[in-house]
Formats: sequence, C-alpha cells, structure tokens
Amino acid sequence: MPPQNPGYGYPQSPPPGAPPAQPGYGFPQTPPGQPGMHPQQGYGYPTAPMQPQYPGQPAGNGKKFSTQMQIIVAAAAAVVLIIGAGVVYSATSGDDKTGKNTEASSAGTTGGENKGGESGGALGGGDEKPPANSKSTVGFQLPQPKVTDTTTVAGSWLTDKVYVKTGVYEIVGYDPAKGTKLWSIPLPGQVCSASKHMSKDFKTAIVFEAGKPTKANKYQPCNQVGALDLTTGKLLWSKSVTAATGGDEPVRYDEVTVSGSTVAAGGTSGGAAFNLTTGAELWKPTADADGCYDMGYGGGEALATVRKCGSYDNPQLTVQSLNPTTGAPISSYKMPPGVEYASIVSTKPLVVAADVGDTAGDGSGISDFFSIDAATGKLLVRISADADKYAARCGSTEVETCQHLAVGNNRLYVPTEEHEGGGEYGDTNEIVAFDLTTGKLVGGKADAGDRYTLTPLRMDGTNVIAYKQPPYDKGGQIVSIDGATFKETLLMENPGDEAVRDAESSFSGDYSEVIYSKGQLFMSETMISEPRESSLNDKEYLVISFRTS
Repeated sequence: MPPQNPGYGYPQSPPPGAPPAQPGYGFPQTPPGQPGMHPQQGYGYPTAPMQPQYPGQPAGNGKKFSTQMQIIVAAAAAVVLIIGAGVVYSATSGDDKTGKNTEASSAGTTGGENKGGESGGALGGGDEKPPANSKSTVGFQLPQPKVTDTTTVAGSWLTDKVYVKTGVYEIVGYDPAKGTKLWSIPLPGQVCSASKHMSKDFKTAIVFEAGKPTKANKYQPCNQVGALDLTTGKLLWSKSVTAATGGDEPVRYDEVTVSGSTVAAGGTSGGAAFNLTTGAELWKPTADADGCYDMGYGGGEALATVRKCGSYDNPQLTVQSLNPTTGAPISSYKMPPGVEYASIVSTKPLVVAADVGDTAGDGSGISDFFSIDAATGKLLVRISADADKYAARCGSTEVETCQHLAVGNNRLYVPTEEHEGGGEYGDTNEIVAFDLTTGKLVGGKADAGDRYTLTPLRMDGTNVIAYKQPPYDKGGQIVSIDGATFKETLLMENPGDEAVRDAESSFSGDYSEVIYSKGQLFMSETMISEPRESSLNDKEYLVISFRTS
C-alpha cells in the first residue's frame, strides 16, 4: 500500500450553501465526529467534522496557530505545523462579569477530590476488552472517488453489521471485515452535514444539497434534511421547510443532530425538528422581537441548543436544555458577555465550551468550559482551559463540532498540549480530567509515553477510549483508559511498515473521522478534492481500516 498524499489547504468561508474548502494536512486541533468526532453512541468518535486522526508533525513555535494563520500557511505550503508547549496542570480561578466567582481553582495534578477513585473497581466497566493479540492487520482500503472540486464526505457510522460512509452523491454500506459494498443510497445532491449520533435501532440524519451543481448555479443550497436507516440501507424520508419567520425560501442548514426519536437541524436562517422515523415536523424555533434564533443543536442522550439574541456587535448567547418532542425550553443559562459562539460538548451532563472574549488566541474555540445543571439552568462550575496547556478544539460557528475530548463519570477528559518527553527525541502528552462539579483537576493522568500523543475518542462505560498518535517509525494504537485510575490497557497496535504508516498518518487530524469498536478501527476523510498534479501517482484513500484477530 503506497503512501497517501497529505491533505489540502485550510477551509475558508464559502458562499452560502457551498461546501468548505479542503482542509490542511497536520496534527489535530480538537471530533464528529464527532466523529466527531460528543462521541457517536456506543461505537466511535464524532464526525466532525468530526472524527480525529493524527499524522506526525515537525516542531513548531509552542502554540497552536490561529485560524487566520492556518489559512495563510495552508495556502503557502498546504501543511499546518502544530506543536504543543510545555504543560503546567492547573485551572485558574476568576470572576465573571456579574462579580460572582464561577471558576474553581485547581490544586494541580494531585489536587481536588478523586471521586471516581473512591469506587475502585466499580468504575472499571466497559464493553471493550483486550484481544488475545493486540497486533492489528490492515482490513480494507477504499480509494478516494474522483472529483473535480472540493467535496464534503462527512459522515461515518458503525452498526453491528455494517460500516457506513458518505460518498459522492450517495451513502454506502460496507461489510466491516471485507469492505465489499452491501448497499447504496443515492442522493440528488452532496451531503453537507451528518449527525454523529444514532438511535438504538441504527437510524441517523443528514443534511444534503437539493441537486447537483450546474453552470448557472455551482453552489447548491443545503436545504434538505433526511433520515437514514443504516440497517436496511434506506433513505426513510427527506424534506425542506420554510423559515418560521415567513417567506417561501427553504431554510439552509449548517448542521444536524439526533436525540432519541428527534432530528434537529439548525442554521443561521432558522431550524426545524422532525420525527426520526416518520419525518413528521415536530416544531420550528421562532425568532422573537429581539431577533433571537437557535444557532444549532447538541444531541445524544438529551437535546440542547445555543440561542443567539442581540446585535452582531453585542450578541447574547443562551444555552437551553430542550424537550425534544415539543422544543420547549426546560432550562436556560445566559453565557457571560464576550461570547460570540458556543459549542455543546455534551448534553447529559450538559457541558458547553466557549472562547470568552476571544482570549484563547489559538483558533481552538475554547478558553473555558461551562458545566451546567440541565434541569435548572444553574452554572455548576466554569473551568478555565488555557490554550497553551490543553489541546481540545471546537468549531468556530457550528454548535456540535467539538473534538479530542470526552465526558463521563462526572468528568471532562481532555488532552494536554505536546511537550518534551523523557527521551532524547520526540514530544509527548497526557490525558487529564476535570471534575464537573468542583472544576478541579482530579488526581492522576494517562501518559502517552515518549514520542506518542494521546487523544480521547469517546467513553466506553466508565473508561475512555483513546488514540495514540505514533512516532514516524511505528503504527498507531488504541487504548482503554480506566476513568478513575487512568490505568491504560492496549486494545490495538497497528503495523509499523512504512507504507501502512504513511497511509495511517495521511488523514488530517481535524478533518477526518475515527471509529473504534471491538477490535475494528476505521479512519475516513471528511473532505476530498481533485488530486494535485504532483500526487497523481500516489494512492489516496477515502477509508482505511484495521482489525485485530
């Protein structure tokens, strides 16, 4: 398997309805997802754009680049160089604009209550078990489809019988072991966004274009919402809706999510919710006299929205927990001043990330996490997440695009930035956890080991499933981390052959998807583009999979 050519330039703002530009090749910033990768329920990380993969990277200047810098670098060299700084494990305290203390100070790596540790073995539960032999082999590879322009292929899911991936004008189901095509769902236009969540009976939702590009209209609007039955390989229904504020123009959607039997799609011009099985319209959010609207939704075990009010120069964001069937708010929490965008990390428990006052300075979209009581709307704790120390990432405009983090055991698990390891060459990092009630770092951490980098993918019961980005001469690993003790168990180690390493590391971290379940690992692209002339002789993959015995 020859090496794959790296990705393309960092995405820029497209015209309305247009797919974003092809992402750059580099180390991941934050899932899904996610996979995206807000992990996909029971199977993998959120699509993310959602699901991360992690190519090796050269040394940088000690900080993640800002979005503007990434665009400049991608345009010049198509390579994003990202490296972490040395890490000091602490969370600073401070006051919000109301004068109330909303941040909890950290006592360091050994400070704070380790509530999970008190339960001992009770927190060791999970479905993923180590195989007799953790050495993996390459399962199958799917070549990238031929395209003439940047094309979004976000969306990948794994059921008990099929691996499903977005293609070009279609959704395809593959045999998880052999990679043979089991079924295909043709679409009139290209997928724009896909939910990282599935229902228990393997149904999910997508947003797609109304038709194929034409000479007169190169960019088709993303105004179609549809539901997929991943078991039968059927498009259950698809439809568009007009805005609740009136007019005949169909609403354009930026993202879509699933919570229970509800599909919720959101965009700047409005949104709507539907029954997942029948497509019956459940509710439309309405704009009030202050111009408030739902920016987007977070799904999974519950449903929440980020609602924006006020002017462009002086926005006021409110996080609401919603009744999925009626859309009625259960609770509301007003974000502090200086927050222009917010991302829903988890709906149960309700955790939100934001870049307050644009202070993160690294393009990660995160300066603080907010742990909120979904029943009352009360802020439990505000956690400062210094961008120089922690490496999670959220999208700048979409509500459910956070990557490289996991929530479980009343804890938020995040990776630290890379820093020098104990060996002569190569950097490393750790996964640490914040208590969502106290905001403090709990005792303990999971070490990646010299020349490896750890990133959370999803929860597995009370354990964290994580990917280990390897050094240049080894294959990647999947590990299960005990959510209380941080003890690591190796689940998979990929081949170290040069061709396999090159293929594994060629997936851009922020713009690819990872799903791991029961000895199966799937890595896939979320965007593809016409090959550059210099790479015409190189194989480029849409999907690569690995399996243990």
